[in-house]
Amino acid sequence: ILKNKYYVKKFFYAKISMVFLTLFLFRKKESALFPTTYKNGERINFMGQIQVERTDIEGLCIITPTIHQDSRGYFMESYNERDFQEQGLNLRFVQDNQSMSVKGVLRGLHFQKQYPQGKLVRVLKGRVYDVAVDLRKNSKTYGKHFGITLSEENKKMFYIPEGFAHGFLVLSDTAEFAYKVTDFYHPGDEGGLAWNDPSIGIRWPELKGTYAGNAKKDGYTMEDGSPLLLSEKDELWLPLAETFSF
Repeated sequence: ILKNKYYVKKFFYAKISMVFLTLFLFRKKESALFPTTYKNGERINFMGQIQVERTDIEGLCIITPTIHQDSRGYFMESYNERDFQEQGLNLRFVQDNQSMSVKGVLRGLHFQKQYPQGKLVRVLKGRVYDVAVDLRKNSKTYGKHFGITLSEENKKMFYIPEGFAHGFLVLSDTAEFAYKVTDFYHPGDEGGLAWNDPSIGIRWPELKGTYAGNAKKDGYTMEDGSPLLLSEKDELWLPLAETFSF
């Protein structure tokens, strides 16, 4: 009996040792994969962290996430509320949208009038040229625009606050585009701005044409000969002088 008790006790301690060893090795591996620190005794995970670049137009931000990449692939946080709040971006998103478009598709320039939306946009696949135009009447940059290339390679995000018109041109064979918005879609509240208004002066990359001032696609092609593709609605938007302002 004593001999059996000895072996049971030995087996028990061996099991306990294995548990602690497993926990130690996991913690060590976790620390290497997921950088951490402590604040007021609380364990903080810094897997996220973003770099925020403010543009010359107040409110527009370019956001670069932290990418964790190795031979297996990569991991990134596409949105972390705490990271955004620490950068002064106190946002509340209520809807996520996703679209797929072929080369030469131009969507825009869109906004909602009575229910304006802030938008956080990024490209999941492909490459687009993304543009925001300031429609805030009392803004010192009213009528000014900012454009940036977003792609699956650079993984940058673009935040456009309420009060802007927004659109993009697809530069790759196809592009998958995702955006988070701060208000719901209201079909009867849509507004738009002519994508080629000469008073705004957007020069869409890889697009050839006259920039005559009306939103029609006639006379425009991509540099490789692909046609410019717009919806009928996007061909009817008015120039800045005749459209809605916030």
